[in-house]
Amino acid sequence: MNENPHPITVDLSRVALRDLHNELHGLSPDSNRTWWHLVNPRGAHSIAVGLNAPVVVSIEGHVGYYAAGMNALARVLINGNAGPGVAENMMSGEVRVAGDASMAAGASGCGGLLVIDGNAGARCGISMKGVDIVVRGSVGHMSAFMAQQGNLVVCGDAGDALGDSLYEARIFVRGGVKSLGADCENKPMDNADRAILEDLLARAGYAGLAAAEFQLYGSARRLYHFHVDNAGSY
Repeated sequence: MNENPHPITVDLSRVALRDLHNELHGLSPDSNRTWWHLVNPRGAHSIAVGLNAPVVVSIEGHVGYYAAGMNALARVLINGNAGPGVAENMMSGEVRVAGDASMAAGASGCGGLLVIDGNAGARCGISMKGVDIVVRGSVGHMSAFMAQQGNLVVCGDAGDALGDSLYEARIFVRGGVKSLGADCENKPMDNADRAILEDLLARAGYAGLAAAEFQLYGSARRLYHFHVDNAGSY
């Protein structure tokens, strides 16, 4: 990526979000306009969505719903809090929230890395399909609900029904878990799991945390096929 020595600053109190996205979505792969700095977001919804180029977008302030949704290739840095659905359905790249994130952070994500330096609300990582999510704080109830693939790392605590109806995603939790959801269980952590956790902590900037302090949770694999004895859990 041929990054500019200075960012392109866009004041969202003066520039329409549609016009910004027309610029970002029209970037060619060999463009040198690769560093964008957005100011005065004022909690607007759908900021920096649908990016499909290896650009860096930093946002100074809080954002609303679905910021950095459907991200591919880009690195999006949110220097504030994020509303529901941040990095929803992201495909690749990196999204980082310096503050807290509301519900459904990283929902349906297929790839890339989402880092939340604060806490995340309910349903963090719901239906994740390959994304890696690292939360420095705690997550709310029903996190990793129906998570199919990928990794959720929680450096704080987890709320009720963690990993309900989980498939093959891994959940690493350093703190307490209020309750486990249907078909989620504590699992022994082998060397391969530990290597994955250590790599994610390092990439997120939390290498000072010891992998030995985390517990691994995964699918008990009882709900893969319908069985009448498990009817109450579906």
